[in-house]
Amino acid sequence: MNRITTFQTTARIVMGPGALESIGAEITRLGAGKVMVVTDPGLVKTGLVAKLEELLAAAGIAATRFDEVEADPSYETAIKAAEHVKQAGAELIVGIGGGSAQDVAKVSSILATNAGPVSQYFGIDLVPRPGLKLILVPTTAGTGSEVTPIAILSDHHEKLKKGIVSAHLFPSTAILDPLLTLGLPSHVTAATGMDALIHAVEAFTSKNATAMTDMLALQAIKLVYGSIRTAFSNGSDVDARARMLEGSMLAGMAFANAGVTAVHAFAYPIGAEYHIPHGVANSIMLVPVMEFNMLGNIPKFAILAEVLGENVAGLSQRDAALKAVAAMRVLSADLQVPARLSAFGVKDENIPDLAKGVMKVTRLLANNPRLLKVEDAEAIYRCVL
Repeated sequence: MNRITTFQTTARIVMGPGALESIGAEITRLGAGKVMVVTDPGLVKTGLVAKLEELLAAAGIAATRFDEVEADPSYETAIKAAEHVKQAGAELIVGIGGGSAQDVAKVSSILATNAGPVSQYFGIDLVPRPGLKLILVPTTAGTGSEVTPIAILSDHHEKLKKGIVSAHLFPSTAILDPLLTLGLPSHVTAATGMDALIHAVEAFTSKNATAMTDMLALQAIKLVYGSIRTAFSNGSDVDARARMLEGSMLAGMAFANAGVTAVHAFAYPIGAEYHIPHGVANSIMLVPVMEFNMLGNIPKFAILAEVLGENVAGLSQRDAALKAVAAMRVLSADLQVPARLSAFGVKDENIPDLAKGVMKVTRLLANNPRLLKVEDAEAIYRCVL
């Protein structure tokens, strides 16, 4: 230990099959009587939101709903959600859904108590006051948003995704119920699960990793990598779903403190410009970025290969590190995740502008184990064109 570090995460986590049943008690414990549920229309159709509202009604808790969150939500959606929260006089927000719904719930919480445009809060530690009390309920094993101080919103005018990073975004409570993830389609399981795995890999290889984040990241990798093929192939396997959800949470704890690196920096411009789902964008960029980053910290990439179950006996650290890259390539193929940018309309002439977009994501590139130049970014994009 040769530097001062900090570690922060969500204060209270309730997890396990059936954990959602405790939502009424958790809200009562926080002293709230009026609740706003923030979610997306797709989750409403599954019936999970109705189940949540039945539990709230049974607990005598008045609830209203904002269910207009879209994939890769814009900051305008967060503003609209906050207006609904204020009009309803809500004392607590329940965000239920994937990362998009949870991030909008987070931002609407702080906008309900902080004046001014949301744009002034993009960046690190720029939110002056705590938001409304917040409970987050993930229904995918992917973003780990329930344990991070981060919310990502799309700026459609600049065609960029921007982040708010503030301790005021941590929820009061996170409820992780793997039963809520049983109905996820296989392609969503694959994309969100790869996102969780990449969070852990990037946290482990981040320049800001610590012994504590390494411990969380490695356990997350074991849980997610060891379960994702089963969850993809047999979505009703509760044990696999539970391990995925726990792994996603641990990965969230790790990257919330160590940061993610260049994979996410590459994913943001293509997600904003071509609306490639976040987990898919990360998966496409994972292998070429790992191949580039490997030289920045070969010993850690060699450890990754061992954790992924690769036989590295007798290999040099460099050859072992390459095994980790190969394992990820095989996993993406097994999960049938798209592997080419051209499938989403990206053309070679688009690469220079996308590469410039990567270089703007300085918050994440600062964590990257290898210095990245714009010409490197162009070459990496072309690897998966």
